[in-house]
Amino acid sequence: MPRKNKKKEFFNIKVLDAGAKGKSVAKAPDGRIVFLSDAVPGDVVDIQTFKKRKAYYEGKTTKFHKFSKDRVPPLCSHFGICGGCKWQYMSYEKQLFFKQKEVVNNLSRIGKLNLPEISAILGAKNPYFYRNKMEFSFSDNRWLSQIEIQSEQPIENRNALGFHIPGMWDKILDIDKCWLQADPSNAIRNALKNFAISKNIPFFNARKQSGVLRTLMIRTSSKKEIMVLVQFYKATAKQLEIILNFLKISFPEITALLYVINAKGNDTIYDQKVICYQGRDHIYEEMEGLQFKINAKSFYQTNSEQAYNLYKITRDFAGLTGNEIVYDLYTGTGTIAQFIAKKAQKVIGVEAVPDAIKAAKENAKHNNIKNVDFFVGDMKYIFNDDFIKTHGHPDVIITDPPRNGMHKDVVAQILKINPKKIVYVSCNSATQARDLELMNHNYKVIKTQAVDMFPQTQHVENVVLLEKII
Repeated sequence: MPRKNKKKEFFNIKVLDAGAKGKSVAKAPDGRIVFLSDAVPGDVVDIQTFKKRKAYYEGKTTKFHKFSKDRVPPLCSHFGICGGCKWQYMSYEKQLFFKQKEVVNNLSRIGKLNLPEISAILGAKNPYFYRNKMEFSFSDNRWLSQIEIQSEQPIENRNALGFHIPGMWDKILDIDKCWLQADPSNAIRNALKNFAISKNIPFFNARKQSGVLRTLMIRTSSKKEIMVLVQFYKATAKQLEIILNFLKISFPEITALLYVINAKGNDTIYDQKVICYQGRDHIYEEMEGLQFKINAKSFYQTNSEQAYNLYKITRDFAGLTGNEIVYDLYTGTGTIAQFIAKKAQKVIGVEAVPDAIKAAKENAKHNNIKNVDFFVGDMKYIFNDDFIKTHGHPDVIITDPPRNGMHKDVVAQILKINPKKIVYVSCNSATQARDLELMNHNYKVIKTQAVDMFPQTQHVENVVLLEKII
């Protein structure tokens, strides 16, 4: 008996909304939601589904009958294949609208919170070329376009330096121009690729685990400093010298020229030795006269300009007078802790990653900040009575957890400490809302402010101020 085809087609469907993970939302004639990755709210389209669930379909557009007034031509020639800027075909004004809407919906529906008047989302002054860190992958088996495949012509050059195709770990899209990082990022990447090809230096093959050139990382700062790190899979001393000397001579503006030799199964550098070939092994970022040392493994917000705005909002929400003891949870390399220190009596930063705390202490010493201290510890356990007795009861807790939010035991620990104010910074308003619901009986939401750190994508940061209910 032939297998029943579960694919469905719907015609003249209006796209209604933008949802999670950058997908747009339509409604099928049977009432189910349809998630689309290639349409803008306001488009009228025909749809073919490729996945069916109890409450929704996933589909793709097969025909556009009408284009949305909010649709704009994407600037990047790689849009739609790369997958990195899913909202680039939507006007920036509308991107901000849907980001704010998602934050408000999550806080209201998931958090069940009574919200004050919502502050307008803070958009980015520069919606392109805003990232200070990009990572590219080499491949000797690049992604081929449909035109190349259908031509049936032999492809002589399969080398690529670019991004992974979404869902395909071994396929790399060769990038000509990326609109996310300012010059000289594109110039460095393209020059290195062309030079390596001219010298017949093999690119990495992920399936065979072979080749020489593996990844390229470029970091920049608002101080116009540049870090370039080349990751080699395996290389002779001559190959290393050829590649690194080319970068040194061609781009003398590079502040930190680094390399890694990594022959293991994955290309993460966090367990690898980073070697400085030329210049310093770090660059500096700067905010209000504070300098933050950034090495190859450091975490730093990828949008420097908006990070400054995010930290100013956090400091403003905390409402510090100079007399407060502040605990900064998930402090990372201590950027927020140091940024607010001049307004506080004392700041205690806590982080689970030892290397991050080491960097935080170095930065505080470099900045001559004496009223901050940093500790390594698991958030679930560190806030015991002895810790509070030793370092003082916090008047304000600032928390900036990873995307999965805070562990429920951490929330319970915060409620036990019972500070006057909590400032919750989040890159995922859904998990933020989940955590805030657990505090709803003890704290009231006073302010909430979304900040767009990631233009052309669906991601958004949000800051919430809670005050204790007396």
